[in-house]
Amino acid sequence: MQSRSLVPHSPGLQLPIANLRNVFRPHDVERKLAKLPARDHESLRATYERMLERGPERFQVKPSGIPEMASLYEQLPNFADALDDVKRHVALSQDAGDGIEITPMLLLGPPGIGKTHFARQLADLLGTGMSLVPMSSMTAGWLLSGASSQWKGAKPGKVFEAIVDGQYANPVIVVDEIDKASADAQYDPLGSLYGLLEHDTAGAFMDEFAEVAIDASQVIWIMTANDERCIPEPILNRMNVFEIDAPSHEQARAIARNLYRSIRGDHGWGARFEDEPGDDVLDCLAELAPREMRRALMTGFGNARLAHREAILPEDLPKCGGSKTKLGFLQ
Repeated sequence: MQSRSLVPHSPGLQLPIANLRNVFRPHDVERKLAKLPARDHESLRATYERMLERGPERFQVKPSGIPEMASLYEQLPNFADALDDVKRHVALSQDAGDGIEITPMLLLGPPGIGKTHFARQLADLLGTGMSLVPMSSMTAGWLLSGASSQWKGAKPGKVFEAIVDGQYANPVIVVDEIDKASADAQYDPLGSLYGLLEHDTAGAFMDEFAEVAIDASQVIWIMTANDERCIPEPILNRMNVFEIDAPSHEQARAIARNLYRSIRGDHGWGARFEDEPGDDVLDCLAELAPREMRRALMTGFGNARLAHREAILPEDLPKCGGSKTKLGFLQ
């Protein structure tokens, strides 16, 4: 679908808008709306009217140059191969006026090692939005592709929502725990991905609720999984697979140090605390999965504040210093 250039003048914005891109054809929507019976399909009518009111243009963004990614490598040291792949795609996009095209990626590894955090950081890097689709809670095949308007309570799927209701033509969509998707005889939760992960067919994606062609060709797909054996081979073949190991002890210490600095810098009360955590605190935090570190640090900051200290000690952290029950700000 059509696109045109737009470069806004926003102070300090390092990721300017590259294009405005049409993600659907208003004529298609008008034709569908005109065919609706006068008193039926209120939800579908409201969807079409909302589409026409907002119009078809969405921002298609990409970095204005190859961004400085050193901080991401520090935050996510065990994701170096995946970050290298992103950097390659960003570099290629600099030589053309069109958008960035990133091959769908599968992040394969144990839970809690930061796969979803990686996706959020990637969306921030590219300047676009992010939608999370948790496949472990998926009970029907229509969560991605929408359900027919003939069904009671039907609504559009997550892809439609991310593009039509969102601001961007190229959002990051994270299909979390894709290996947990359960199919029954009627619905295949992954069925729509066969077309969505192919650039050519994704350009005319048909949501089953709206039944209007949507340009989903610019979506940046990230899948996460613990076990690739549960993923159909044709879907695996459409993605770059990255095996993400749990961080080493030294990598985990680096993640914890960066997280300490981030939390301290993001809060006004952070100025009360020392610039850097102690080595003994980092050793304790390194025993935790990355997703648990933030909770542990918040507990530690709170306990240190209650003790009128400027530094977190190991005993301030849950599951450290011999205490397994200390939670929140309780002593």
